[in-house]
Amino acid sequence: FDPRHYLGTHCFGFPKTGPHRLRFLLQSVRDLRETLKKKGSTLVVRKGKPEDVVCDLITQLGSVSAVVFHEEVREIL
Repeated sequence: FDPRHYLGTHCFGFPKTGPHRLRFLLQSVRDLRETLKKKGSTLVVRKGKPEDVVCDLITQLGSVSAVVFHEEVREIL
């Protein structure tokens, strides 16, 4: 979870993620973790800036051959 997603927007100061969306995200992540667990896998969940968290995870794991991600599309106003 990137803390920057829970701060005000640049235009109007409204939260990017309100309480209802946050609850939905948490429930979705919990459900995904349980589904993966039933299939013999796991889900790593961290809070922090992705550019820092991913680097820390790679260091902790030690033998990472690839990292795949997607970038959020930002609307140009």
